[in-house]
Amino acid sequence: MSNMIDDPALKPIPRDPDGPLFNEPWEAQALAIAYRLIEEGRITREEWASALGAAIKLAQAEGDPDEGGTYYHHVLVAIEALTVSKGLTDTGELSDRKQAWTDAYLSTPHGQPVELK
Repeated sequence: MSNMIDDPALKPIPRDPDGPLFNEPWEAQALAIAYRLIEEGRITREEWASALGAAIKLAQAEGDPDEGGTYYHHVLVAIEALTVSKGLTDTGELSDRKQAWTDAYLSTPHGQPVELK
């Protein structure tokens, strides 16, 4: 498989000579999840492109100005849609996991790493 970082589908991501730039660590992590799903054969590149495109179009239809600041939120929406449609998870499990992270975040002292119990 070719290097995913060189994939032309990544061109919207801001880059410098060393590679993609991310504003927050979770942005890189979200994209890494999508790549891992492709590498493991759980989704295809075509499915990924279609799901991400659909997430962006839905956001635009709902008023997203498409100025780049919400791109990684669309990445998350696409990952969730694909993992549910492929039967890798379900909406209840996603909801439970999001709540667990929220609870962990809210109960973690400032400056400490957030961990799930």
